[in-house]
Amino acid sequence: MIVLAIESATESVGVALAGSDGVLAHATVSRGRRHAETIVPAVEFVCRQADVGLSEIGVIGVDVGPGLFTGMRVGIATAKAFAMACDIPMVAASSLEVLARGEDDATEIVVPVVDARKGEVFWSMYRPTGLDMDALGEPKVGSIEDLVADLMARDQDVRIVGDGARRYEREILDGYRCDVGSAVNPSAIVLAELAYSRGIRDEVVHEREVLPMYIREPDAQINWNTRQVRP
Repeated sequence: MIVLAIESATESVGVALAGSDGVLAHATVSRGRRHAETIVPAVEFVCRQADVGLSEIGVIGVDVGPGLFTGMRVGIATAKAFAMACDIPMVAASSLEVLARGEDDATEIVVPVVDARKGEVFWSMYRPTGLDMDALGEPKVGSIEDLVADLMARDQDVRIVGDGARRYEREILDGYRCDVGSAVNPSAIVLAELAYSRGIRDEVVHEREVLPMYIREPDAQINWNTRQVRP
């Protein structure tokens, strides 16, 4: 079985192919927020590099966020379009889980922190358990003070990772002493490996079941409850 993974929840776009022999090809493209122009050419590139046709792909893995609203929607829509066109099942994973699973050498609690803009971050906590990561509660969104308070309440050895950890590193470390991992964005390679392991266990879903993980409401929306109706 070959897996195609699409990662677009943060500033960069990542695409990877993986199979029983591990990662076959991967590409990461950083072109600002031009995700819509980048994903399909990146998929074509990795398929060409691995000499794999779309008909050979058995599972599509996609990062459903949280992260940049437009970026993750473009990635999810593209992944679902491939899945629908080729009748391929899907595996959905959060950007926080993918970041945490990238820290496979961790012995402390791993806290992926994704920049949510407006002075806020998304975060969650994972405990390493051998070859796996156990989620310690639901993902959250809040200020850096909220994150620090959450870390202090758990009061354990912690490793923070992600673009939010990088952007607010000083503020976080001023409030709670912890290690800082090197990962900035979720890895398409980690997503592909995760999707492959779930795919061979038949832990897949239909494309209609794959939905974005927003946590916070989108910035652009119409308040239908208060909008005045013109006569």
